[in-house]
This record gives sequence, structure tokens and C-alpha cells, in this order.
Amino acid sequence: MDDESFDSLDVEETETPPDMFLPLKKSILKAFKLMDKELKLHPTIDCFCSGTTAVTLIKQGQDLVIGNVGDSRAVLASRDKDDSLLAVQLTVDLKPDLPREAARIQQCKGRVFALQDEPEVPRVWLPNNNSPGLAMARAFGDFCLKDFGLISVPDVYYRCLDDRDEFIILATDGVWDVLSNKEAVDIVASAPGRATAARALVDCAVRAWRLKYPTSKTDDCAVVCLFLEHPCAVNGEVEEQDLRKIPMEPGEHFATDENTGQLETKEDSRDPIFMHSGTTRNSDEIVPVPELTVENPPVMCQGQSKRSLAECISTSEDEEWSALEGITKVNSLLSLPRLLSGDKRAAS
Repeated sequence: MDDESFDSLDVEETETPPDMFLPLKKSILKAFKLMDKELKLHPTIDCFCSGTTAVTLIKQGQDLVIGNVGDSRAVLASRDKDDSLLAVQLTVDLKPDLPREAARIQQCKGRVFALQDEPEVPRVWLPNNNSPGLAMARAFGDFCLKDFGLISVPDVYYRCLDDRDEFIILATDGVWDVLSNKEAVDIVASAPGRATAARALVDCAVRAWRLKYPTSKTDDCAVVCLFLEHPCAVNGEVEEQDLRKIPMEPGEHFATDENTGQLETKEDSRDPIFMHSGTTRNSDEIVPVPELTVENPPVMCQGQSKRSLAECISTSEDEEWSALEGITKVNSLLSLPRLLSGDKRAAS
């Protein structure tokens, strides 16, 4: 793990990381290592054949430090010289068929191959058993594969923001399996407000799954949207946001309370807005986000944007649906029987 940590630095060739980068990089590496250790020792969480990805972002001023394990992804929305919105991928999806990942797994006696009925999905397998078929090369948990090349060491990236950068999307692979980076950026940009942007992207991803893979169950979709603030030099005031954004007082953001379902106004607009499909919740716990009262609000269905993509995958207003419907864990195909601990596990 220590050797792998030194290879995790990834900085733009034209950028020189500031002094704050190395301490934060070391903190991220330490935090990820401790997280995996705590999961392994947790008395009630069974992570022997299950696990999770993680994409983590730290923002200090205009500096970004990103730690990534697995195939979740960070995407930056920025403007080009023609003021067109661009999607810039900030992380690399750590799939098992990447040369460096496959080499490590094979060196540890693990196997990497895809099934015949899904040749586009490489998976990690035990040396002498066709399981569990994990579709990523790094993860928290999944300890059945930790002796065979699976690691929880993150790739760590640095990027310096500029005034053309508008927001960042952190999302799991369930979103990127059905939406491109540009489609995701356009959906968030065209959301009626910041408080509903993450929900709109989850809604579009789930509905896109239904259209593209009608016979498959939907992979988990989780989204965080971080909107960037840039000072304006015009009379020392902040420019009025795009009319598509819901007006907010300076230093405020909106978040959905998980217990009440009500929108709350909170301090510090730099905090990210989190929305996920909630695979551990029951469908009767899903509550709609209340509409914010604004002057001349746009007429729009919940979770629907003005983009043609959102329109083509949206449903009628009276059709009830839940983001939980059909959710399953598709990153790992097979579950192993729970093995004995210690020497007995190694012997078996």
C-alpha cells in the first residue's frame, strides 16, 4: 500500500501544486486507509463480499484536491472562450482493465476478464473461483479480494480553478453508465435551482436506465453538486445569477432534510448539495421536494429540465415512480459463502 501511495499523485503538467497539496494528499491517503481498516473491524457491517467506491473533494480557495477509489467520477463544468459549457473529467475510472490495475491484480494472482454476455464490463475474480466478479479495481471493503490485487489506495489529483469554472458533479457509476459527462453537465446547468440540481440528475439517470436497459435493474445513482462562487468586480457586488437559478441570500444554500422532507435554509453556500437514490430506504419514505416560492417561477415538471434529453426521458406528471424501483448492486455478480476467519479462512 505504501508503494502504491507514492504513485497516486496526478497533477496537470502545466500546473505546480501549492504547498497545501502534499499535506492534504497525505491526509487523504491516511483517511482512506483508516476507513478500510474500520470497515474490516466493524462488528455489524459485513464487507467480505460487498464494498463501495469513494470520490472525495477538498476545496481551499481556488485549489482542488480530489481522492478517488473505484469508478465513481468527478466532472467539472466550465466555460470556453465562446462561453459554451464544457465538461472536464477530473478523475479516472479505476476499472480492472486499466493496464496498471490489471498488472497489479494479476501479480497478486487475481484474474481479470469479462463475461461473454457483457464483454464491455471487465471484472475481478478470485484465482480458483468464478466469483465475485467485481467491476472495479479499487474499493472500500470487498475483503475477499484484498489479497488478490484489490486495494483501497486512492488516486489523488490536484487542479486550480479559474473564473470560468461553474460547478462540479460527483456521482457514482450508475449515472455515468447511461449519461455522458456533457449530458450530466447540461442537466445540472438547466435545473430550475441549485437545490434541485442533484435530484434532477438522479431522476434523469434512473429514467435513462429504463430506456436504455429496460430488462436490467438500475444501478445505484448518487450525486453531489458543488456550485462555485466567483467574486465580481462590478461595484463590489455579486452578479445576479442565471435566471434558471433560485435566488438565495449571500452565504445560504438549500438542503433537503432527510427526516422531514422540508427544504431548510443553511449558512455557507460552499457546502455541497447531496442527493441520492437511497438504496437503503423503503419506497414509502420517498418524499417530494417542496416547491420554493419565487417570483414568476418557471413552469416545469419535477426533475425535468429544458434539455431535450430530460424531456425525452421524463414521465407524465401523474405517473408515480421511485428512484428506488429496481435498484440492485450490479458491480459484483456473485456472493461468496461466508468463510471462517483467521487461519481457517486462509486454508479454505
